[in-house]
Amino acid sequence: MTISGVALLALCTLIGQALGELLGSVLGVKANVGGVGIAMILLIGSRVVLTDRGLWTQGVSQGVMLWASLYIPIVIAMAAQQDVAAALSGGPMVLVGGIGVVCLCFIMVALIGRVAGRGETMDEIEARERPVNAAERTRSA
Repeated sequence: MTISGVALLALCTLIGQALGELLGSVLGVKANVGGVGIAMILLIGSRVVLTDRGLWTQGVSQGVMLWASLYIPIVIAMAAQQDVAAALSGGPMVLVGGIGVVCLCFIMVALIGRVAGRGETMDEIEARERPVNAAERTRSA
């Protein structure tokens, strides 16, 4: 079943590369834009779906982990293929795009924080559990 994990990773990578190339051409950049990131998002989504359906087996996990150990060299090789000079020749568009993405990330973090509500800190969790543990110790003694 290890081959299933490798096949899943390959499929996510191919789709991510195709979408990255498409995104690059839509943006007018002669480079793959976010292909690796798209592939990783697809792989994470696939894992969630397969886990929910009970299809994420040990073999699939081993196949994915086999290539996960090679992730950094693959990313470096893909980044070396990027034509940075062509991307930077976009001039102010690169700066506007970068600032826009950073602002969008800040907005999304704030939105997720508001939707998720206030979580407990570790101090609060420990304080809440400490009396329970002490009470259990006195009962068992």
